[in-house]
Amino acid sequence: MSAPPRVLTVAGSDSGGGAGIQADLKTMLALGVHGMSVITAVTAQNSLGVQGAWELPVEAVRAQYRSVVDDIGVQAVKTGMLASAELVEAVAELIGETGAPVVVDPVGVSKHGDPLLAASALDAVRTRLLPVATVATPNLDEVAQLTGVRVESESLMREAAEAVLSYGPRWVLIKGGHLPGDAVDLLTDGSEEHWLRAPRYDNRHTHGTGCTLASATASQLAKGQSVPEAVAAAKEYVTGAIAAGFALGAGIGPVDHGWRFRAGGGA
Repeated sequence: MSAPPRVLTVAGSDSGGGAGIQADLKTMLALGVHGMSVITAVTAQNSLGVQGAWELPVEAVRAQYRSVVDDIGVQAVKTGMLASAELVEAVAELIGETGAPVVVDPVGVSKHGDPLLAASALDAVRTRLLPVATVATPNLDEVAQLTGVRVESESLMREAAEAVLSYGPRWVLIKGGHLPGDAVDLLTDGSEEHWLRAPRYDNRHTHGTGCTLASATASQLAKGQSVPEAVAAAKEYVTGAIAAGFALGAGIGPVDHGWRFRAGGGA
C-alpha cells in the first residue's frame, strides 16, 4: 500500500491534548494524512490554562526536523508555538529549504490568554517566518501583536490582511472568530479575496481551534488542493469540530477532532 500524504507539524506540546502537537496530529489523522512532529516546547496545561512552558534547545528542534524531512519527506509543513526568537529563526531557515507548502499559525497567546511567544521573537516572526509562509493564519489578537492593527469590526479585516501581507506571506487568513455575529474569516493574497462564513455555535469549548484550522489547511494542501480550496475545507472541518466541542476538566474544553467519525462521515 502506498503511504498517505505526509504533513509535519512544528509546534509545542499541550499536555491536556486539546491544542498544539496533539491537536495537530488528531486533525491530520481525521483528514487522512500521515502526521509527523517536531516538538519545540513542552507545556503543562489543562482546561484552566498554562501552568508552565519549557522550550527545547534549537539543536533538538533542528535534529527532529532533519530526521523527518531527510528520510521520510513532507508534502506540507505547519508551524505553531515557537516560543523564542532563536527557535523562530531556526525553523524559518529549515522550512525555507524544504520546498513544501507552509502554513504558519503565529501563535502568541493561548486560549486562556497565557503568553506562548516571547515579545523579543515578534520581529523574527515578521522578518523571517512570515516571508516563507504559503499561508499565515493569525487571529485578531495576533494581528494586533504583529502589525498594531486592531480589528474591532469586519470592515477592518481587509486592512489587517494588507498589514500582514506586507511581511511577505503568499496568502493570509485573517480569523475573525473574536468578532460578534457569524464566524467570518478573510483569505486573500492581496488581489484575490475569499470571505468564509460559518454559524457561531453557542459552545464555549473551543480550545485548539487555531491549531486545528492550520493543521487542517496543511493537510488539504498536502493532498494537492489549492490554497482557497484547502482553507475552505479546513473551515468546514473546524466548524464541525467546534459544534461538537465537549467539556473536559473545570475550564474550557477542546473541539472534537473526531466529530466526523462519530457523525458517520469520512475525511
